[in-house]
Amino acid sequence: MGLDGKVVVVTGGTRGVGAGVAKAFAEAGADVVVCARRPPEVPLPGAEFRALDLRDPEAVRAFFTALPRVDVLVNNAGGTPYRRLTDADAGRHARVIELNLVAPLTASLAAYEQLRRVRGSVVMIGSVSGGRPSPGSAAYGAAKAGLESLARSMAVEWAPEVRVNTLVVGMVRTELAHLHYGGEDGIASVSRTVPLGRLAEPADIGAAAVFLASDAAAYVSGASLLLHGGGERPVFLDAATVNKEA
Repeated sequence: MGLDGKVVVVTGGTRGVGAGVAKAFAEAGADVVVCARRPPEVPLPGAEFRALDLRDPEAVRAFFTALPRVDVLVNNAGGTPYRRLTDADAGRHARVIELNLVAPLTASLAAYEQLRRVRGSVVMIGSVSGGRPSPGSAAYGAAKAGLESLARSMAVEWAPEVRVNTLVVGMVRTELAHLHYGGEDGIASVSRTVPLGRLAEPADIGAAAVFLASDAAAYVSGASLLLHGGGERPVFLDAATVNKEA
């Protein structure tokens, strides 16, 4: 993939999808820098951790200025608690948008000069929540929709020096998946709704991120790559009465 010696920054890469992305880049030969507010509970082989609050623009600018080189930026940091719209005021929902949309913009702008000099790449970690209703995480879904739009505009404005793409991620089996889906039985039930029959593994996301950042994707920019195992089975198929003899 031509990543030997390249410097890759993964935001929020201390666990889950981010850790899978960091591991994939390290295995591809890159020098990986992971940044988050707190260090990983388990050391990440091949990755250097640096503490950073991505919601602090001055700290973000200082972080990237201190790096001698940046070839790839993976904007992975994000997330949201389950929260119905009427269960919080607009300010609290805005903080979710800040983390999932404004922070990736802040990091991308701070890294731009380094990326431009080496004709680098930005990979946004998006979500299928940005393209469908997202009850209980509406602000998150809105932010991810905005992130995908932002990436397409960046790809045009920053071409040809910097490529920008989005991984649109579906359900992933992380360390916390059992909390979201009700244990192993819940994970098995949810997996049956995915055409490929399983949730994604963090390694699946990492492999796709490595591809988009590599020379193998040299002509890919402004793209959104769906990583959802084939999507969701349409509900009407189970609700409809089908005449199997027809």
